Amino acid sequence: MEDQIEQEIKPIDNPPKKSDRTMAASILLSAIILSGTWIYVSGPKLTTKNSEVGISTNAGDKLRETVLPSEGVILPARLGDIGIKMLSVGVIDEGKIASLYAGRGGFKKEYENFLKTNNEENIKMSPENAGFLLNLFWALGLGNKNAILDNGPMSDPKYGGAGNFASTGGWTLATGDAMDHYSRHPFILLTPEQQILVEKVSKNIYRPCCNNSVFFPDCNHGMAMLGLLELMASQGASEDEMYRIALQVNAYWFPDMYLTMAQFLAVRDISWQNTDAKDLLGANFSSAAGYSKIKAEVATPIKNTGGSCGA
Repeated sequence: MEDQIEQEIKPIDNPPKKSDRTMAASILLSAIILSGTWIYVSGPKLTTKNSEVGISTNAGDKLRETVLPSEGVILPARLGDIGIKMLSVGVIDEGKIASLYAGRGGFKKEYENFLKTNNEENIKMSPENAGFLLNLFWALGLGNKNAILDNGPMSDPKYGGAGNFASTGGWTLATGDAMDHYSRHPFILLTPEQQILVEKVSKNIYRPCCNNSVFFPDCNHGMAMLGLLELMASQGASEDEMYRIALQVNAYWFPDMYLTMAQFLAVRDISWQNTDAKDLLGANFSSAAGYSKIKAEVATPIKNTGGSCGA
């Protein structure tokens, strides 16, 4: 992997207007999915023939590389000394995380560097380290002091307390109880404008393992995405860029599911690259309910590996 060329996603200060192609893809998506229901209005209507259209091996390989770049991507975010801080306060326990990865081929030097050094270079995510970064961002999202955790759905009394979710009860790599660290540590301090941006974007990003948005981060993927959104916003990422990065990160975390979505679009002549990331991250595609409908329309999904809701 070391000799592969990095694919850099650069920040966009003044995003260009959507191309005619991208606009056409968005219009077609609107035709396929309308007001949260599965209604075909215009464009290629699904038929038995369409649902049985196969993807050739070559086309499948190209689609996989498009959705899951093997060389990795550069995220518009630097970790700085946050890893060091998370170890120092115990939101990540060094012994526990080292023990976990000892059973997964060893605690790589790359992982140790994320936690023990001041990382001033932008984070590179790849298929190989996506699982570790999921845990790293999970700890960040859970431990960072933020109004979304303090005042959002996670803290709604009707759910019996914030400690009753997979994203909190499932985090077993902390020193002490996970709730000892819940929204406690000022790792990232957002301006009011940045906080508004994180809240806006988080409400429009779903993941295929459940039906809640990142604004309600009840599982590890939601909590990890919240941590990443906070990190990106604090370092000046735009709304458009946050959606594009979130889509790529979700794809690495749920490879089978996003390959299936890309295949669903491909048989309708809709390019993955030219589809609005915000649309693909919305409830109609990226929620558990939305994805189940997508999957039902794809006869033979391309396989890769699955996402897990544990550390």
